[in-house]
Parts: sequence; structure tokens; C-alpha cells
Amino acid sequence: MSFPLRSAHSRLPGLDWLRIGAFALLILYHTGMAFVDWGWHVKAPAPVDWIRWPMLAVNPWRMGLLFLVSGWATHVLLQRLGGGRALLADRGPRLLLPLLFGVLVVVPLQPWVELRTQHGYAPGFLRFLAHEYLRFGALEGIILPTWNHLWFLAYLLAYTALLVAGRAALPEAWQRVGRALGGRLLAGRGLWLVPPLWLAAVLLGLGLGLGLSETHALVDDIFGHALFLPLFLAGFALAVAPETQQRLAAAWQPLLGVAALAFALRAVLIAATDALPEVPTRALVLILVLKAVQIAAMLGGLAGLAIRHGQADHPWRAPLNRAIFPAYIVHQTAIVGLVFVLAPLDLPAAVLALLTLGGTLLACLAVAMLAPRLGPAAILLGAPAARPPRAGRHRRVTA
Repeated sequence: MSFPLRSAHSRLPGLDWLRIGAFALLILYHTGMAFVDWGWHVKAPAPVDWIRWPMLAVNPWRMGLLFLVSGWATHVLLQRLGGGRALLADRGPRLLLPLLFGVLVVVPLQPWVELRTQHGYAPGFLRFLAHEYLRFGALEGIILPTWNHLWFLAYLLAYTALLVAGRAALPEAWQRVGRALGGRLLAGRGLWLVPPLWLAAVLLGLGLGLGLSETHALVDDIFGHALFLPLFLAGFALAVAPETQQRLAAAWQPLLGVAALAFALRAVLIAATDALPEVPTRALVLILVLKAVQIAAMLGGLAGLAIRHGQADHPWRAPLNRAIFPAYIVHQTAIVGLVFVLAPLDLPAAVLALLTLGGTLLACLAVAMLAPRLGPAAILLGAPAARPPRAGRHRRVTA
């Protein structure tokens, strides 16, 4: 069954909803990081065992979804602006300036809290900021300065520049061949087989075979780029692949069903091997294959859902879409700061989690409302400056 699709030059509201949902999920996920028994910048007094399972459910695909949606949005922006140079001129400052502001102003509290709570670091925050943060080296194994959660901005800027350079270097005929080849690979059963096979190759070859993992350091993150760059390019290509869009839209329900089944089986295997001193290689291979299937099916299903049911707009989409970038910039610092302040109060875990999440949402809301009112400085928080009222809009009519 086919249905009308929007032009590749227009933004699909459903993909904006995916972006909004992905960033909202990121806030929940990073709040959860304080309560699971995994390494992070700040920890609650005691881990909460059950939180681990929803975290494992969303961990494999949450950032991949952002890169997929960003790739599609990049194509829309490229067509709207008319070329690669204009795209870089627009996106470059909108990513680089918030990244620099975040590194210098927003993020420093996070490594200070980590040093203070996990490494016995005694000096106060202002002394740390003045004497340690800009050391351009390691302190107790933590590289300073750091971009922490803002690594996504650096990667998106790098991928955009790489895309523009590649389009400029490759003849149009080669680009058409590449698009045609991609369409053939995803035709028929390829839609179900090619993405999980590629992901399994990355997880097994680079992860299990070579022992690599995500570093978020950009220059040495072979594993991360093998995952995220193809997803970004896939999103870019999907914007002008109506046949693939139709197939995803028609298959979104079974794709999400496969994703749920793959995670369920993966969770059973993880639970079954938890008590073992070392996970058997065969079990680990199967866990990683199921993880690859889960990622591919989840991203395909969510994209199909957005394409199938995301053609209509909603009044909340635009303001939420403008708010998520400022919220993204400040949310992790808010979480880390709140847990640091509240943890010594010896609150029940549920109360600590609710206060942390509620306080973070309030901080995100405040920044999202404040940022557009900062004039040209709004760009530092990833927000467009508020437009002044048009002349005569509120002018009284006098006789």
C-alpha cells in the first residue's frame, strides 16, 4: 500500500517528533545513569537494580536514531539553502558555538563533581575552573577540558563537513550510481537483512574481535564512526528514496515487533549469564547479533512510523523542536549537579530520582524559555533569537 510522501525539500513533522522523543529519552537515560551500577560522572548512594533493564533496552539505538534523523534533516537543509557551502555556513556556527560555550561554561561542573565524589578531589569548583579545567591533559584519568555529552555536536559537524566534501569531490554520475546501489541493497529482503548484517559486522568485528568501543573523542573513535556515520548517511539518502520510505512505512509494525523480540531474547541471555565469571564466547556472539537486529529493526520501525503517521503537523511540534537544543545542552549538567546536592540527604531512591528528573526538566524549561531572549547570544544555547514584533502589529488605529 502506498501513500503520498512529502517532497525531499520539506521537513517531515514525524521526523521532528522522533528527534524530540530521542532527546527526551536522552534526559531520562542520563537520569537513569546515576542509578545503575555503571560508571558515570555522579552516582546515587545505592544502585537500583531494575533500572538496568529499560536502560539496556534503549541504549543500543538511542544515539543512532539522532544520527539517522539528523541525516534526513541535513538533506532538507541542503536543498533549502541551495548548496554545500551555504549548509556549512549555516550549520557550522549553530553547532560550533554551542559546543564551545558548552565546553567552557556548561560542562565543567560535571568533571569537578566526578573528581570530587569518585577521586577524593578537595579543591572547590572555582579553583578547579581557574587552575585545572583548561590544563589540556589528564587529571585522575579524566581528560580536561572535555565536551562530555556534547560530543554529538562535534560528530554532527564533522559528518556534515565530510558529506559536503564528498559531494563536491564525487561526480554526479557516481552519486547516482551510489543511490541506485543503495536502493537495490534495501529492496525486498535486503531491507530486513542488510542493516543488521552491517551492524553485526561492526559489533562482532570491531567490538568483539578487536576490542574497540565508543570513545566519543572524534579522532580515535573508529567503533563509533563505524556505527554513526553510516546511519547519518542513510538518513541523508532516505530523504530522496521514496521506494525505501514506502517499504519502511508499510513494515513499521513488524519491524518494531522484531526489535522487541530481539531485545527480549537478548535480555534472557544477559540474565542467564550474569552469575557466570565470564560470558561464554558463543553466548556473547549471540547477544551481539541480537543487539544488531534490535538496532536495525528499531530504527527502521521508528522511521517507518514517522513516515507513515507523521505527515500531519501539530501546534506543539515547532516550539518543542526549538526547545530541545537548549535543553540538550544543559540537561546533563543539571542532572549531575542535582544528584551531587541531593545525594547526601539520604533520600529514598525513588524520591531522589523524581527530584532529579523534575529539577532537570525545570532547568531545561527555564533555559529553553530564556535562550531566545538573549538576542545574538541565543546561538550559544542552540536557540534562534526571538523575532521582534512586526511594525504596526500592535499599533492602535486612530482616526
